Amino acid sequence: MYYDTVGFDLAVNRVTLRRRTGGPDAGWHLKLPAGEARTEIRVPLGPDGAPVPDELRDVVLAIVRDRPLVPVAKLSTTRDVTILFGNGDSPVAEFCDDRVDARRVDPVYGGVAAEMHWREWELELLDAGTDEGADALSRLADRLLDAGGAPAEHGSKLAKILGDAVPQRPAAPSDPVHRAVVDQIAQLIEIDRAVRADSDDSVHQMRVTIRRIRSLLQASEHDFGLTDDATILSELRELAAVLGLARDAEVLADRYRDALDGLAPEQVRGPVRERLIGGARQRYRAGLNRSLRAMRSARYLRLLDALDAVVASPPVTSDADHPAATVTAGYKRVRRRARAAEAADAYDRDDALHRVRKAAKRLRYLAAATGAPKVAARAKTIQSLLGDHQDSVVSRAHLLREADTARAAGEDTFTYGVLFCQESDLADRCEERLGGALKALRRVVRDSS
Repeated sequence: MYYDTVGFDLAVNRVTLRRRTGGPDAGWHLKLPAGEARTEIRVPLGPDGAPVPDELRDVVLAIVRDRPLVPVAKLSTTRDVTILFGNGDSPVAEFCDDRVDARRVDPVYGGVAAEMHWREWELELLDAGTDEGADALSRLADRLLDAGGAPAEHGSKLAKILGDAVPQRPAAPSDPVHRAVVDQIAQLIEIDRAVRADSDDSVHQMRVTIRRIRSLLQASEHDFGLTDDATILSELRELAAVLGLARDAEVLADRYRDALDGLAPEQVRGPVRERLIGGARQRYRAGLNRSLRAMRSARYLRLLDALDAVVASPPVTSDADHPAATVTAGYKRVRRRARAAEAADAYDRDDALHRVRKAAKRLRYLAAATGAPKVAARAKTIQSLLGDHQDSVVSRAHLLREADTARAAGEDTFTYGVLFCQESDLADRCEERLGGALKALRRVVRDSS
């Protein structure tokens, strides 16, 4: 039995969810696209009539949201399996002769909407990495064709029975900014699964994607009919902030590990590794749990709905015909903030430079979307420089707090001072390079105008 939403959201996203009985692989199976391959997650069968397991629904929550998962197709397969051997006793391929009885279920009313019966063959290599296997596949495929077989017109049994009941993906928008936002929303849906699985660097990638979407929406507010105080922009900012708790801890753990590894042994005094690295890892776990709670909330699901609605609407007024003017406006924002940072006193300078970084990031994403790669590259340089500077600001504040805690516990705080000085030197180097990076950006913007 295959499950989906009434609108076939899983099928549209190349995801299949089924409950299989009979055979050695009985259970719930969730198949997800993973590039050219597919990833499968399985859980035990459970009692008859049980709903879709929560752990599987959670994996695809960003796709199905709070829409019910209902039966959409029932397939009964009688399979005759033959194992094919090569030289010696090594199995090379598996040949399946299937007779299929399929019914498409009306997802709204539950009745039978269509019924089909067919026979199909499937040939699968057991070890695709060998020359013998590849040669066997070619020769055996020729045998099947000679025996009257024809290539299947469907990618799967499910696709055959569902047919045109599954809606087509909408065509890509014509203007580049809309197209870039659509691509980033698709990326967000994919990375959502990685965060739920706690995959390496996934929190960082999700946060970057959210910020990229927000930057594109902000930089082209006339295209989307949004103002700076639009709710969707606030929600994106809040979600990025929640993810930031885990991401900042992850950055600090990696930062301090590398820094401490680079010090001479006599410079690493007291339980500094436990406090800086171990403490950051604990904060990462707490931040991840908080992120997951947010990603399971109705608020997050409504944000995803709102993003879909924004890109489904036609542009209000489009800058697609004038990308140079749009990029120039973004550059002027960077320039204004850079001048403000130059005039800022020492107390406000760090915040002012962080605002320059945000403007450069917005310009980078917009330039990349509108076909100005040189501008995007120069803006990225500024973003990276000031990103390192901001990381140093955050790290220094954290080091001071941890040093105070260590001092109160009677521990040696020498190493915290060494790391603080390294961070200060890094921030100074970033500021020294900023002037040249801003001049390089000005040149490419002028040349592209």
